Amino acid sequence: MASEFDFINNIKSRYHLDKIGDDCAILPKNETTDLLITADMLVEDVDFRLEWTNARSLGHKSLAVSLSDIAAMGGNPTFSILSIAIPEVLWKTDFLENFYDGWTSLASAYDVELVGGDISRTNEKLVIDSTVLGEVARGRSVLRSTAGVGDAIFVTGYLGGAAAGLKLLENGLRPNDRIDPQMKHLLLRQLQPIPNVQTSIMLHTRGLASSLIDISDGLSSDIFHIANASGVGCRLMVDKIPIDPAIAPVLGDGPLAFDLALNGGEDFELLLTVKQENFSAVQDLGFHHIGEVTANVGVVELIEDDKSTILKPKGFRHF
Repeated sequence: MASEFDFINNIKSRYHLDKIGDDCAILPKNETTDLLITADMLVEDVDFRLEWTNARSLGHKSLAVSLSDIAAMGGNPTFSILSIAIPEVLWKTDFLENFYDGWTSLASAYDVELVGGDISRTNEKLVIDSTVLGEVARGRSVLRSTAGVGDAIFVTGYLGGAAAGLKLLENGLRPNDRIDPQMKHLLLRQLQPIPNVQTSIMLHTRGLASSLIDISDGLSSDIFHIANASGVGCRLMVDKIPIDPAIAPVLGDGPLAFDLALNGGEDFELLLTVKQENFSAVQDLGFHHIGEVTANVGVVELIEDDKSTILKPKGFRHF
């Protein structure tokens, strides 16, 4: 069955939609600046469940996912348009007020201004459509398609925390339960992720990333986005993939923890490739060096104890 990415690539080719970008569309704004535009849809019982989140956290996350798309291209977010289809049972409560409190709290941290949107009624499920606009220097968006053979592969932070938080929610744990700090950390990684906007701007300003993407679908899937777009292969070192330290005391440090780090999504860390002349500068930032770009086009290898296995993308897919 074709994935949503296959469908997007098909319509791009079929209808010659050249302005569809990576995480964002890139449009010329003026002589010095390009405009970045991203759109994300969150659907109840597909992307979130109301029984395990609250309105404020949902408002936060609905903006965070879009801010992360801007960050994935080295941009600075500026404006947002937010549309919501809401069932009447929620309309009659203070749900939307709390939702916008959470949204606005995160927006104010990045000077993002809400400039429009729409509110409609839906008969059943809550649907959120988030659009964020950003800016980047003309012709300097950091793309998925510009990794080069020999580049080092880095990730900005620990992985698997959001997926572990989701597993805890599926097992019945709730944010308002009396829980230890590690569990709370994992739940917040899922419910209130922090987009790496300032880190991305710094990388862009210093010209340190040769290619860039945010880890939203999972490392095993997002590394393929870079490999396929750039026409390269990748080699990942199993012992270098940074597993969120909070997972082990909660869920153990066995195969499950590694699987969450490799295939779990929504950590919204940045996955970047780095030319060798910038290796030391990026390593000094405390990022995790996890592999190299190879000439083995379209193939991602996992290296463990000098043995190589071929990685298959197992991150999140809608279809």
